[in-house]
Amino acid sequence: MADEAVATRAPENDAFDQGNVADSSGPPEHSGAMGEHCVSDRPTPTGEVPTGETTKLGDVDVYITKPADYPHAPSKLLLLLTSGTGIKSTNNQLQADKFAAEGFLVIMPDQFDGDAAPNSVPEPVSPVQSFLEVFKMGIVDTAKSFMIDMWLARHTPEKVLPILHRVIASAKEEFADAVANGGGIYAVGYCFGAKYVLLLGSENPDSVLWGEEPTDEEQGMVKKGPFIKAGAVAHGTQITPDEIAAVKVPISLVCVDNDPLFPNEIREAGVEALEKNKVEHEVKVFPEVPHGFAVLGDYADPKIKEAQRHAFGQMLGWLQAH
Repeated sequence: MADEAVATRAPENDAFDQGNVADSSGPPEHSGAMGEHCVSDRPTPTGEVPTGETTKLGDVDVYITKPADYPHAPSKLLLLLTSGTGIKSTNNQLQADKFAAEGFLVIMPDQFDGDAAPNSVPEPVSPVQSFLEVFKMGIVDTAKSFMIDMWLARHTPEKVLPILHRVIASAKEEFADAVANGGGIYAVGYCFGAKYVLLLGSENPDSVLWGEEPTDEEQGMVKKGPFIKAGAVAHGTQITPDEIAAVKVPISLVCVDNDPLFPNEIREAGVEALEKNKVEHEVKVFPEVPHGFAVLGDYADPKIKEAQRHAFGQMLGWLQAH
């Protein structure tokens, strides 16, 4: 890369150089890592303040935000599943508020049970670094990666799905009007949360929902799910082609081209299966944007800002159409 390119490179584009790029010899089983954009927030847009409230639903902490005219005007229930930054993130709360402003009663559950991802905001890089400084940064990056891996090991489908099911069950009771008005529950998911929108939109034996292989006995069992009516996901992580293939509800996919955390091979294999299964879907691939771009937050690059607006419009339009 030329010196001029290095000097003008936007910091957010560093995401393209992080993570393990999938082996091009065949579709990988999953994108197993999480990047900086999954566990840290962009700067919050100036002057924007969340309008919802944090409370409990099904004994789970949730951020709830409602349309200004609810309950006097009908609303639809939307489950919003976040990246690793969780429900205390101002940006995630503002993201939920944006959907509420469009007529959805939004429930954003604490799917991490108070254990949001370790903050791994990269340290500023000076133009000239000694070997020792570079070595120290390598140690810090390794420690961050280890912490995130340990965090992921604590938040598996066996841990996360029961939390979501409790929230869904309670939401059906407390906000029965919104569920009925929409004919079911809608869901959106970003990064980590995208995987769980796919699982909630699937029809599987219990063991598959908990991340296990079905036993011989379960092959003939009555399957459970889907638990949502329609879903939209953006730049998912830790997703397998089989998880996309199992989806039975209309699904919209916002993707990043050449995303090391959601490789093209996984997307293509999953979409091929959706087409084979005749599941209604749409896919939009955004080039030259970082993983995590669709999550509300400020960027210096106007192209990324514009892509963020388009991604929100795509997800909102999909939900409104279903």
